[in-house]
Amino acid sequence: METLRDILEAAGRGVLPPADGRTTVVAQASHRDAGVLAFTAHAVVFTDEDPQWVYDTLAAVECDALAAPMNARFLTALLERTGRTSETIDAMLVGPPLPGEPPLPLKEITDGGHPRIVYARRRRDDVRAWTAEGGVLVMGRGIAGRLEVSVEVDEEVRHRGLGRLLVTAARHLVTEPLWAQVAPGNARSMRTFQAAGYRPVGSEALLIAG
Repeated sequence: METLRDILEAAGRGVLPPADGRTTVVAQASHRDAGVLAFTAHAVVFTDEDPQWVYDTLAAVECDALAAPMNARFLTALLERTGRTSETIDAMLVGPPLPGEPPLPLKEITDGGHPRIVYARRRRDDVRAWTAEGGVLVMGRGIAGRLEVSVEVDEEVRHRGLGRLLVTAARHLVTEPLWAQVAPGNARSMRTFQAAGYRPVGSEALLIAG
């Protein structure tokens, strides 16, 4: 049986679920993460709830069937059913690893109490972080163990290309596809990741355990 990890590993290689208009329901890979992934004409709901409840609830949503998994009414029903919370619907982007050295000097943060590491550990496992002059790069394993990246750039050095250098550097530090979650309205961040070679593959609504 196909698992959430199988689906994400294939997507990381560029093999997306079939664009057949269907919704696949799979079990959560961990208690921490539940939610919905939307690819082109195919959605994946990852939850430990009854799959039949998912299909029945989707069928009752009054909208185009392709839009139902990300419709606010379905997401609200899923949140209420699971007792979870959610923040936003993000775009999913993925970038393949790159050979060679990062394009800027990085210093790994070894202090486990660093605020960025503490924050990242709420959502990810095996968190590591690096600093560069004016920015921080964080990586860790998130949904179904996929490797995820986020960056933070100091306000006074923004608009100078540091964000692009940081997310490019991240691809030099890994040996597997690297995932990013970006709010679609954050056009600056979307442009940054795409300029660094990350490609959009879908969207996701992550349901957070209380």
